[in-house]
Amino acid sequence: MSQNNDLSKVAVAELRQDLSEHPLHQRLYTQMAGLPGNNRKYGVKQTDTVASPLLKKKILFLGSSVTFGFGALGESFVDYLWKHDGVEAIKDAENGTTLVDQDAFNPGDSYVARFKENLDEEAPEMFVLQLSTNDTKRGSKNLGEISDENFDTQTITGAMEYMILTAQEKWHCPIMIYTNPYFDNQLYAQMVERSHELAEKYNIEVLDLYNNPDFKDQNSIYMADPIHPTRAGYKEKWLPIFEKKLIEILK
Repeated sequence: MSQNNDLSKVAVAELRQDLSEHPLHQRLYTQMAGLPGNNRKYGVKQTDTVASPLLKKKILFLGSSVTFGFGALGESFVDYLWKHDGVEAIKDAENGTTLVDQDAFNPGDSYVARFKENLDEEAPEMFVLQLSTNDTKRGSKNLGEISDENFDTQTITGAMEYMILTAQEKWHCPIMIYTNPYFDNQLYAQMVERSHELAEKYNIEVLDLYNNPDFKDQNSIYMADPIHPTRAGYKEKWLPIFEKKLIEILK
């Protein structure tokens, strides 16, 4: 896989770590390695570096499989931002994990738990939070209500509010939530709507791919499955829109 797909060293290390925890993913990665959208020509190593306003911007990306790059052999939009734009990316992504503070596979693997660990690190210049699709399948599956205090991190809204407000108070940096492209799920549609409500409440940004027509009914080369992009998807569709939004926010 590493040789045929010409994976970056970072991606190889991430895949090894994931396989040590989830050995059954080997079959899935082997299948995805043969997808046209994961051809070596789309890889991070084949991506040029440009003079970018994002150079050396320290950005924390907190998420699960889409931030990890599960359908792209460990190379997500985060890796392309690092290679193409010189972003000092902190990629905190674990497959299958949820926004709500409930363990998925290992103790402390939820977004909330990992976010708390990041609070001890040097402040990022921006915080990017993935609106996880996993909360529609596991965890509490409870959207919850917007609150002004005592955030219930066992609910999706409470977990998001806790992280947003804490990041604002601790880091004083811009915050952006990004959504998945459209897939047919009522709870996720409600989560997207809620993210916009929270953006208005806390004066943060949302990169809404769910309602973006350019990300609906995509060519199969761009998606490994209905949730996860391929390397071609990240490089040709996700990278440009993330670059534009991040530059707009950090200019």
